Amino acid sequence: MPEDKDWDVYKVPPTRTPVSDRLTSVPNPVTFFQTVFNYVIDAPVTFVREWIERQQSKNKFYYYHQKFRRVPYLSECMEGDYLCFFEAEAQWRRDRMVDTEIVEIIRERLRACEQREGPNYLQNCAKEVEQLAQVTKAYQDRYGDLGVHGNARTCLMKQKQRMMEERNAKAKAEASE
Repeated sequence: MPEDKDWDVYKVPPTRTPVSDRLTSVPNPVTFFQTVFNYVIDAPVTFVREWIERQQSKNKFYYYHQKFRRVPYLSECMEGDYLCFFEAEAQWRRDRMVDTEIVEIIRERLRACEQREGPNYLQNCAKEVEQLAQVTKAYQDRYGDLGVHGNARTCLMKQKQRMMEERNAKAKAEASE
């Protein structure tokens, strides 16, 4: 490497950044509008949002862990207690939604097992098939034949009818012995 360098080939960077030469003394309107926007609109909105986030982080509310107190069933309500009827109906609807989701979860587990096991799913997924049969039978016993517009009162009458049929069948079985 030669000792003397060719300064024309290897230029030295300038020591200071040059200042742009302005042609006018009027400020740039874009920077003016950006500054006004930041102070008038963005800063207050950002402040309010950060304040709300701080308040929400203090009181975390997990809606999916909401727990409702159990209310009396429709059969336990006094006659003419319409508030109790309403609460029992709301409780019944929540219970029905939960039971529907349970059936769907068990069904999804069976589908996943069928997908995983392929043609051998009947022998390898016997536990899931049995569990789905039990869950769907229980769901059908409680909510079957109610239709879309079923409510707590019709469900109660259905269960009452089923219990009477079971009692009659048991009485006939004891009488025949």
